[in-house]
This record gives sequence, structure tokens and C-alpha cells, in this order.
Amino acid sequence: MVVNWRKSSYSGSSNDEMCVEVAGLISGVGIRDSKDPDGGRLDVTGDQFGRLLHRIKAGVLDRP
Repeated sequence: MVVNWRKSSYSGSSNDEMCVEVAGLISGVGIRDSKDPDGGRLDVTGDQFGRLLHRIKAGVLDRP
């Protein structure tokens, strides 16, 4: 299976930015560090990814 990784259009084009990439998988969604594409990835279900996005948008995970 070919995995098509993408990052947000809000991400800049600079290589020194901290970004993540996501990909649709048969089992859900893959998440990886854009600076280390050959490193590990986190695979989550669609429901888990939805809850993560909700928490991000709500500011729950913002650093103080």
C-alpha cells in the first residue's frame, strides 16, 4: 500500500519548522514528524484522531 503523507497548508516551506504529517491508512490515520520521515509513526483510529483534533482546536494541549 502506498501511503500519501501530507502536512497542513498552514505549515511554512522552511525545513526548520516543527510540523507533523498525516496519512490516511486502512486502519485509521498515521502521524509522523516531518523532519524524520524514516523515523517512527503513530497510528491511531479515525475516532482517536478526531478527538485529538478537537483537543488541539480547543487549546487543551497548548503549553502554558
